[in-house]
Order: sequence, then structure tokens, then C-alpha cells
Amino acid sequence: MYFNENTILYFNNEFVKATEAKTGLFDQSLHYGYAVFEGLRSYATESGTKIFKPVEHFERLKFSCDSVGIPLAYNTQQMIDISYEVLAKNNLEDAYLRPLVFCPPNMSLQKASSSFLMITAWSWGAYLGDKLIRVMTSSFQRPNPKGFKIHAKISGHYVNSIMACQEAKDNGFDEALLLDINGNAAEGPGANLFIEKDGKLFTPPSTFILPGITRATVIEICAAIGIAVEEKTFTVDEIKNADSAFYCGTAAEIIGWQSIDDYVFPIAWDQSIGKIIQSAYKAKVLEQAFKLG
Repeated sequence: MYFNENTILYFNNEFVKATEAKTGLFDQSLHYGYAVFEGLRSYATESGTKIFKPVEHFERLKFSCDSVGIPLAYNTQQMIDISYEVLAKNNLEDAYLRPLVFCPPNMSLQKASSSFLMITAWSWGAYLGDKLIRVMTSSFQRPNPKGFKIHAKISGHYVNSIMACQEAKDNGFDEALLLDINGNAAEGPGANLFIEKDGKLFTPPSTFILPGITRATVIEICAAIGIAVEEKTFTVDEIKNADSAFYCGTAAEIIGWQSIDDYVFPIAWDQSIGKIIQSAYKAKVLEQAFKLG
């Protein structure tokens, strides 16, 4: 699904076939989850293949490395150039890109003195599909920000996401909602949350979440087209009194909720603010004009 015998990726300062790229069983990242990554999308636009917000993504990759002491021997423009070359070598336009920075063999718990960069890409539809999703309130919480650098995109953090996602699927739901350490709504396993109430959007503040680049884009879109949006804490009970809800993220793009637990949202998706945002977001990534109404 992610590669075949013809896939070319960037690894260890060269472009190689994915089937020939090798790493070690003693890598510090493999044993301790000590790695950072990003997810980007490219789109076929009228002016050619364009990666959406590459500067923001690679600046966050650098921030994530700095947060946990992983050295990175590349600057933002170098990583952008490599990414476009990966797309070209694989004849990809609409694609998902995965940069990964990981560390060499080291069984100690000390920070790495060097790292490797891998960048690959593949064709991948919206991560959560294109139908409204049924969401379950998870028994797992987001990590405590006093215990983790939760604003960084660290590989090991995603064990928490895997557990929450799998719990939801094991119980017949499509996706999970994680709460923060105070019992307020936080985010999904790999996406940020917005709810609609009385013609206004609300999203949890950045305190306990990974404040995503797509989340920031949604806020930009709201400002541009005159939709009110507020960052505030709210509970699951408040979500169950909302008119609609949606997740957003690079992999998921914009995906509406059908329900949370036993609560079905009263506004049809096609009549919701989320649907407007979904259409505006698609126009933005494709570099097309969007006009409200």
C-alpha cells in the first residue's frame, strides 16, 4: 500500500529504492520511540504539483527535533526541495508525504549525537474516509504536558493514539475522542476538533493538544470568510449539546462527525459550518477561489 518495487525514497543522503533501504535493529528510535515525523500533502493544482504549507510543516519538524534533543542536519528549504524530488521520481501529484527523523544505534537514554532523515510519499485518500464518522469518547487521556513535549510530533507519543483508536474500533466506532487530564475534550488520535453551536465554531485551546497546521488553516479560513471561532475548553456533555462537529488534520483533511457516543448531531452536515469549511479548505489546497454562498 505504501510502496512497491518501483518506489524511490530519500534516505541517508541519497535517493534509493524503498525495497533496498535498510536500518538497524539497535537504532535508538526503534527501542524507545525517540524519533520525530511530519505528514504533508501535495495536490495537483492548475499551476502544477504543490505541497500545502511545506514551510510550516518542516519548521515544526525542526521544532520537534529541538524539543527532544535530536540533531537535524537539514534546513527547511533543503527538505522542501527533497520532497518535490521524491514526488517527481515517483510520478506523484496528489500524495501524502512522510518525513521521518530517527536516530542511530544507541541503547542509552541519552540524547542522540546524529540522526537520519527519510522522506517518502504515496497516494493516500483521506485518512478517515469521506463519510461522516461515529466517534467514541476514549478511556485514554492525552499525555500530561508536564510529562511530555506534547506540542512536538514525536513518534513515541502515538502509542497513546493507537490505543485510543483501537479501543474505538473494537467497540464498533470509527474514531476516538481523547480528553485532557482535567476531563475536557482535547483531540482525536491524529486530528484536531471543532464543534459548532449557534452559528459559531469552538476548538480546544493548545494547552493539551498538538495544535495542528490544518487547525490553524481552519482558523485562517474562518477569519477570511467571517465565521466566528473561539478557542475554549469544553466537556463531552457540551459536545452533546452542540449542533455539529468535525475533525481536521493533514491526513484526514476535514471530516464531519455523525455522532459521539449515543448523541447524533441535529444539523445535517450539508447545512453545517463544517461543510463550508470543508469546501473552503479544498479550494485553498487546490489554489482555487472560494466564495461563501
